[in-house]
Amino acid sequence: MIDEQIEVNIAGGLDVTIPKMVTVRQKFDSPRVGDIPTVVASEFEKPEIRSKVKPGQVIAVGCGSRGINNIAKITKSVIEGLQALGAKPFIFPCMGSHGAATAEGQKEVLEGYGISEANMGVAIRATMDTTIVGQLDDGTPVHMDANAAKADGIVVINRIKPHTSFRGPTESGITKMLAIGIGKIIGAATYHQHGMDVFPTLLPKVRDVNIKARNVLFGVGIVENAYDQTAVIELIASETIGEREPALQEIAKRNMPRIQFSEIDVLVIEEMGKNISGAGFDPNVTGRNRRHVDWSSDPLVKKIVVLSLTPESHGNATGIGGADVITMRLYRDMDVGATYANVITSMSLGGAAIPIIMNSDKDAIALAVKTVVRVKPKDCRIVRIRNTLDLAQIEVSEPMLAEVKANPECFSIMSPARPFVFDRDGTLAPLAHGEDLEAANG
Repeated sequence: MIDEQIEVNIAGGLDVTIPKMVTVRQKFDSPRVGDIPTVVASEFEKPEIRSKVKPGQVIAVGCGSRGINNIAKITKSVIEGLQALGAKPFIFPCMGSHGAATAEGQKEVLEGYGISEANMGVAIRATMDTTIVGQLDDGTPVHMDANAAKADGIVVINRIKPHTSFRGPTESGITKMLAIGIGKIIGAATYHQHGMDVFPTLLPKVRDVNIKARNVLFGVGIVENAYDQTAVIELIASETIGEREPALQEIAKRNMPRIQFSEIDVLVIEEMGKNISGAGFDPNVTGRNRRHVDWSSDPLVKKIVVLSLTPESHGNATGIGGADVITMRLYRDMDVGATYANVITSMSLGGAAIPIIMNSDKDAIALAVKTVVRVKPKDCRIVRIRNTLDLAQIEVSEPMLAEVKANPECFSIMSPARPFVFDRDGTLAPLAHGEDLEAANG
């Protein structure tokens, strides 16, 4: 049992010199959708979409657990588009084992994103029961959410992006939702038994069985830009998902946010969570993945410190094992049952491994700085981010300023150098953003 305070004998203590930090804005290309309801309405004008929706059809609309910018507005627009064509939509959680693998938990996740019965104007039908609608060539059963399986038609909505644990033509998006998400915990566990390394070929097979067995109408593919803004919304007819999704994934890869440094001694992440990444904090950004996963990606980060867990995660701290140091407040916010349900389903148990726990943010950062080998604390290359989705404005330590100034096409300096600010309990003040920063600078 871990006490409220951990007492540990650290040689020399944690009174280390942490360099001052400078707020920097990273520059990215930023294609962006303007009027979301108008864009979705125009997508419903496609003949291959309109022809699939029949008056009176009861249509199951699947929504997942990932945090997607404008997801409530996009979902509402899809619901209205279906209703305009005479259909009778309802929403179902399409999220595998998330939400503590309970119907109530999954409905609560959706409500946290603004996808509630009151906001959407339709029912949310949540269940963990599935119907076996077919099988793969090797006899693997293909599971589908029981409510979706009984509907006259199915639509799924998801962001398309690189996955956190495997590489392939389709990674995280519509295909994964039409396999893992729609399969609930039993389907997700069944497919993960094959190993994530075969997902690039396995998941399209599961998707195609589901499409053939039931009336999957179309998928709604969303791509975001590097500033976490909606860049693309596209309705894709079910028969062309396999062809179109890889093209949208390439767009997503080009528009991903990243930390534009090749080497970082200490990366301080203010918050992790399932609404940010399936892995809590995205390995595509940190360059570091869970153990036993073949992964090569910039930047090289020597130590990762994570300070907190988002409320939207409902205690699910999957991916915590990717950190080197965490805080007591993050550990206390972790729901072990919810985390284990997700991690065990994925078969990657290291995602729930508990890193070194420090009593405060201040101690966690100091420990990471102190334990970077062959680097004096005053020379430590530190980057601080809010989370792995929000990378427009970051902080970097003074030893990195020469690199920032040498790359004006990538960075602009937003503040003078300042020390980290901690309260009396050692909690780090939130990263200043936008108008707050401008006000602070006068």
